Amino acid sequence: MTITESPTEFDPVELEILWQSLISTVNEQARALQRAAFSPIVREAGDLANAVFDRRGRMVAQAVTGTPGHINSLAIGAASMLKEYPLDSLEPGDILITNDPYMTAGQLLDVTVLVPAWRNGRAIAFFGSTIHHTDVGGYGIGAGGRDVFEEGLWIPVCKLMKAGERNEDAWKFILSNVRQPDHMAGDLHAQMASGEVGAQRLGTLCDAHGLDDIEALADEIIDRSEDATRASIRTLPAGTYSSDAILDLADGSRIDIVCAVTVDPEAGEITVDYDGTSEASPWGINVVKNYTHAYTTFTVRSVLNPDIPNNHGSLTPIKMEAPEGSIVNAVLPQPGTARHVVGMFLPNALLKALAQVKPDQAMAEGSGAVWTMQVNGNHPDGSPFITAMFTYAGGVGARASKPGLDACSYPTGVSAVPIEVVEASAPIRFREKSLRADSGGEGAQRGGRGQVIEFTVDTEKPWQLNAVTSRLSDAPQGVFGGEAGATGSFSVNGEPVRTQARISLDGDDIVRLELPGGGGYGEPQQ
Repeated sequence: MTITESPTEFDPVELEILWQSLISTVNEQARALQRAAFSPIVREAGDLANAVFDRRGRMVAQAVTGTPGHINSLAIGAASMLKEYPLDSLEPGDILITNDPYMTAGQLLDVTVLVPAWRNGRAIAFFGSTIHHTDVGGYGIGAGGRDVFEEGLWIPVCKLMKAGERNEDAWKFILSNVRQPDHMAGDLHAQMASGEVGAQRLGTLCDAHGLDDIEALADEIIDRSEDATRASIRTLPAGTYSSDAILDLADGSRIDIVCAVTVDPEAGEITVDYDGTSEASPWGINVVKNYTHAYTTFTVRSVLNPDIPNNHGSLTPIKMEAPEGSIVNAVLPQPGTARHVVGMFLPNALLKALAQVKPDQAMAEGSGAVWTMQVNGNHPDGSPFITAMFTYAGGVGARASKPGLDACSYPTGVSAVPIEVVEASAPIRFREKSLRADSGGEGAQRGGRGQVIEFTVDTEKPWQLNAVTSRLSDAPQGVFGGEAGATGSFSVNGEPVRTQARISLDGDDIVRLELPGGGGYGEPQQ
């Protein structure tokens, strides 16, 4: 933790012990969730967020696993949930739930659960988790939903548990609207159990240090984090720095991401404005403000000082503005199940602007969002199968002193689900998984390579594929003279696929994915 000079009621050594204990607590919460989860995308890939909040709804600490989109959306969404159910209105055993996409992480498949931690009959904190569920009914993990209501079940903020007992009406509504209720119930229980693990560990921490609650500790951590962030901003030159980037989709449509970064050293603040960015799309790739804010703050903080803890304090000095109804500030009922396509692409534009502020921290464009796949169909006996989302990553852009990473999911924290796990979940058979030769852009530092994935489904019945791809015609650009990486390719039986919608295939059809490579950094050296 970055320490700044400020008055404190905590001894520095004690404060460090408390901080490390708090991080250990949320990490144990995350490990418990991954061990218990049903969905491979959570269990194997780490598509989740875990954090502890104080009584005022401020994120104090996050687990070291998870994705920036989930974590920083949870930081805002949890506080919004508490506006509907303030902590003092809850009783021991109450647990809250929602998947409201405009309040939380932008898609109905991401479900947020809040578990209060109690001490002496009073809620002193709460542990939040957001994870990607396999299915919430509706369209599935794809971009073909025409509005948010077609994309699946909307769970308003409500009590999943009341005084330690199941809220049966809520459970019935949820489990009656999904294709695999056992998986849904299992993942919800995993989220609740992980919150209880965090609450128990926090109680032990308070016992060991004689704390009645964590309010003073939260103030200390958050204030120090905010002061350190503002101090980092004050070292930057004042001004407004603009940039843009183009994202193309499988159907041939193009999205302009335009941003302007204004640095105000006197106030110790940075404002990112997305005015000029494309309007909302008819496809389900629209991004809610929370999710745009999440990847914006993540990118800015990565360039500023990544060692500062990620919490309410370090996020406060970074402001964000986006035109309402644009593709980066979606409003009801604009669809957004595949919002990661645009959300994860945002750092490509933002890093170009920040390169004008800190050139040594510049990075060439990368492939952007992970490519997501979901397969569903029927077994010979007629019973349905549906895979959890499985993802693949292209190459990352090169940096000043290092080449780009190969097949890495930057800027998200999601790992690839092992092919053995995917094959065990449905009759999928992989034919190839390899790095894509020469796909990284040349430069003084070469861009990262993409990868090649080829698979089929062993079935005699038709099956459906939800595939979300990007960068099929506009290559990831290099910087400072570096060359562009290779564009991607998505084909079935050798024929290009030109749609964002779900497609129906036969048992002998072969899907081939060739993911983009990252751009190079600097003039290529002979």
